[in-house]
Amino acid sequence: MSTRLFTAFAPFGVEVIDVEQLVVRGRLVLSALVTVPDDKASFEATAVAAADEVGLEVTIEYGTGDNRPRRVGRAQSRRAGAPLRPGALAALTQRIKDDGGNIDRIVRMARYPVTAIRMEVSGADPDLLQSDLAAVAYEQGVDVAVQENGILRHAQRLVVMDVDSTLIQGEVIEMIAAHAGCEAEVARITEAAMRGELDFGESLAARVALLEGVDAAALDSVYESLLYAPGARTMIRTLKRLGYRFALVSGGFTQIIEKIAAELGIDYYAANELEVSDGLLTGRIVGRVVDRAGKAEALRTFAAEARIPIKNTVAIGDGANDLDMLAASGLGIAFNAKPVVRDQARTSVNVPYLDAIIYLLGITREEVEAADAAD
Repeated sequence: MSTRLFTAFAPFGVEVIDVEQLVVRGRLVLSALVTVPDDKASFEATAVAAADEVGLEVTIEYGTGDNRPRRVGRAQSRRAGAPLRPGALAALTQRIKDDGGNIDRIVRMARYPVTAIRMEVSGADPDLLQSDLAAVAYEQGVDVAVQENGILRHAQRLVVMDVDSTLIQGEVIEMIAAHAGCEAEVARITEAAMRGELDFGESLAARVALLEGVDAAALDSVYESLLYAPGARTMIRTLKRLGYRFALVSGGFTQIIEKIAAELGIDYYAANELEVSDGLLTGRIVGRVVDRAGKAEALRTFAAEARIPIKNTVAIGDGANDLDMLAASGLGIAFNAKPVVRDQARTSVNVPYLDAIIYLLGITREEVEAADAAD
C-alpha cells in the first residue's frame, strides 16, 4: 500500500516530512505529511485514485503541519539534511515487499538535521534486507541501516569511534604537518592510505618521519584548533545519559587523543604515541602501532573491560584502516566514508551530523530535546 501511494506522489516533487503507519484492531492507518504540491487538484485526484487501487480511504488536509518554528539553539543553525522524496520511500518499500517482508509499523525518528524514519519489518531475512536495501539506498541517495529488533536493542552498549574525519573534522597529522611545512605531502599519503591503496603502518611511518624536528608545543596548538563533527557532543551526551560507554580508537596520537577523551568524558582510548626528545618530535612512533588490526583488537579489549558483549558494540569510522573494527562490532557504521569503506560496511551514514547515529539506536530527536531541556 505504501509503495503504491509514494509512487503516485513522486512526480509532484513533494518532500516527505513525516510518515507513520500502524495497525489498530485490524485496520491499517497510514499518515504522510508532505510539502504542498504546486498542482493541488492533480495531486488530490492522484492520491484518491492510488488509494482506491489498494482499498484505502484517503483524507487530505492542508496546514502548517510540522513546519512550525524550531527551538532556538545550536542545532537550529545547522544546515538541514537532504529532503526525503516519495520515490525513495517507494523504492525501499517495494524492495522490502520483494524480499518477503511486511512493514508492520513506520515511525519518524527525526525531522532535523536529517529526516529519519524507522520501519519495523517482519517476515524477511535481515541479511538479505541489508544487502538489497543498501543497493536501493545508494541509488536513491538515502542511508539505510538494518538491525534485528528485540530487547537486546535496549541493552547497554559500547560505542567505539575513529577520531580523524569522524569525531573531529580533518586529520591531526596534517595539522601537525602544517607546522613542518609538509602538509601537502602528508595529505597525499593520508588519502592513499584511507582509500586502502597503501599499508597503514608503512604510510604512518612515512608521514611521521616528515614531522621530525617539529616543536612538541605544536601539539597543544593543534588540540586547541580542533573542530568536532557537528552533533558529536549531542550524541555523546545523550548516549552517556543512557549508560553507554565510549571509546576512541585512533591511528592518531595519544598526545591529542587523551585530551579529547578527558574533555568529552570518554571511558577508553587507544592511539599511537609520537616520540619526543628535547622538546622536539623525532619522526618516530613509540611502541606498537595502532593499525587496522589493532583497532579491531582494541574494540574487543574495551568491550571485555566494560563487560559488554561484542554484539552490543557500535563502531564508527571512515577509512580503510577502520574496516576490521567495523566488521568486528555488532553495528559497524561507515560515517561519510571513503568508497571502499562504504561498500564493505553493513551500514553507512552520509550526512555530516554525527548525532544522526542516535536515530539508528532508536532514540528520537524529541527525546533528545526533552532530556536537554530537563538539565
